Order: sequence, then structure tokens, then C-alpha cells
Amino acid sequence: MTFTTGLSALPEVEPLDQSLRGELQHIIDTKTKPPGSLGQLETLARQMGLIQRSTRPAVERPVLIVFAGDHGIAAEGVSPYPQAVTAQMVANFLAGGAAVNAFSRVADIELEVVNAGIATPLPRTDGLVDISVAAGTRNFAHEPAMTHDEALTAMQAGAARVRHHAALGSNVIGFGEMGIANTSAAACLMSRLCGVPIDECVGRGTGLDDAGLAKKRAVLAAALAHHDACHAAFDVLATFGGFEIAMMAGAYLAAAHARMTIVVDGFIASSALLVADAIAPHVREYCVFAHASDEAGHRRMLAHFGAKPLLSLDMRLGEGTGAALAVPLLRAACAFINEMASFESAGVANREA
Repeated sequence: MTFTTGLSALPEVEPLDQSLRGELQHIIDTKTKPPGSLGQLETLARQMGLIQRSTRPAVERPVLIVFAGDHGIAAEGVSPYPQAVTAQMVANFLAGGAAVNAFSRVADIELEVVNAGIATPLPRTDGLVDISVAAGTRNFAHEPAMTHDEALTAMQAGAARVRHHAALGSNVIGFGEMGIANTSAAACLMSRLCGVPIDECVGRGTGLDDAGLAKKRAVLAAALAHHDACHAAFDVLATFGGFEIAMMAGAYLAAAHARMTIVVDGFIASSALLVADAIAPHVREYCVFAHASDEAGHRRMLAHFGAKPLLSLDMRLGEGTGAALAVPLLRAACAFINEMASFESAGVANREA
């Protein structure tokens, strides 16, 4: 696969250091429990130890960045909601009234809201990180959503937000999104990067009825056919993606480069990971998959990554809500490996050899 030369400016991702694997596994196996009885928490504790290069992994200042951007494809009627809802929901995030706000509060997660490229003008507001690339993308039914320069600028901006939080001490990070019609962008990214027919990628998004779903499938199939020559990952991102998706893709690369544990949300967030993974395949080694979204196509994406999600709650809201709900499980994994007694320290007889 070939990529634009500007991608060399993006963070590099090294393979996960496996040198502590044996020691971590021994610590896990000698806790006062039958081997494997904590299931995915054991896998999670080991992965976090490998990422942090420590036998005492910890969750430090977890942060969730919600990137918001608008999509020109919305003009084709692929969403039942008007584009203005993107800006309205960003105002709701900033006021603390969305689901992701509630879940972040209960999980004690820092929440940041980023204007990646919203079409509706926003007033200057405390708490909003305004790094908009443009006022929404172009309509990819007719032309690429972004220029290569715009897509690269967005990726670099997402990476910069991760570096900001790493400097503040965060070692666990998740990404959410808001953008009317971004399930259409994600479905096209999935279809082209995973080689899956578009009908298997397209879902109801924010609640399309049967007629709306059929129209969405037809619009996206025509758009894919219009850009039939586009196959390299960065080109696919620029053609079908959004500014918020591009920022997430760059953020994944920067988080893996900084050896942060990355908590992956649902369908849109996973579509951004498809791009990052194609550019730097080791990025998935730093990822914890929060949940299986109820949006059509997400389980197929998870299979592409060889991922086993922590939760399955029939959610399809986005915003990073699944990632926020998974962070307490990361804390639990660290708690058991750090605080649970071993058979020897507790004076408990282990099973016979």
C-alpha cells in the first residue's frame, strides 16, 4: 500500500514490548483464584502491563476526547436529523447534559470536546477546543470529502491533542465523536478498507426507517462506485472520511506512540482505527475494545481486528459512551493485579501440581 509522503510526519508506532509477558502471567496465575477465572480482566491486566512496561499497571488521569465535525454527504438525505444538530449537541456536551458527560462523571474521566470541523458557526465557549479544519467536509457523493492536505492537517491536530494529555500525565485515553451523517462516512471506510459489500456496512444510524435505510444504501453504493479507483488507506480517508474521523485516526497513532492504553468506542471510532491500523498495524496492540455496538457492521469490524470487546450492551449512541463505561473495568484489572494476594502471601494452599 502506498501513502502520501506527508504521512511520514505522523507518529510512528512500535510493536508492543513483550519482555514482561512471562512475569506478568506468573503474577496473574499465582493470585488467590483458579487460573483464568477472572477471564478478560486477566488479559486486560497483562496487556496494560505490557503497554506500560510495568508489573504494576495503573490508570492515571483517564481522558476521553470527543471530536465533532460535519459531513457534506448529509445533503443527500442519509440522516433523519438536520446538520445543525451537530453544533447543538456540542453545546449540550459543553453544558454537561449528554450521555457521555454523565458516564464520564461516574467513571471519573476527563472529558474534552473538540471542534474538528463543524459547519454551523459556534460561539467562543469555555471548554471547547476549537481546531476546526473547515466548516464541514465536501459531499463525497460528487467529490472527495477532504483534500489530502486537509486530511493530514486533521490527523496531525488529533495527534497534538493526545500529546497535550500525555504531558498532563494521562496513560489511558479514549475517543468519541459527534457528526450528523458520520455513520455514512464510517460505512464507506469499512466497505473499502475491509473489502465488505456496502449493504453489510450500512445501518440505521440515528434511526432511519426502512425507506431511509434503502436510500442510504443506494447513495453510498453510488458514491463508492464514483470513487472506484480509491483504495489506499489515506486516500480512502480523504475521500470518504470526516474531520473528526481523521483527527481520531491521528490520535490513535499518537496514543500508541506514547504507550497509552487506548479504549476504542463503537462504529465510528472503529472506522478511524481502520485507517490508523492500515498505516501502522501495531497500533491495535495498544487498543482495548470497549463494546460491541448495535450499529450494523461493527461486529464485522471487531472481527477484522481480531478483537474481543469488554461489553455488549446493545448501544449505538457514539459520543465515546462505550469507552467511558469500559474505563472502570481497566481500573478493576489494575486493582486485582496490584492488590489481590498471592497464594503464598495469603497462606492459601494452591492446587496440587
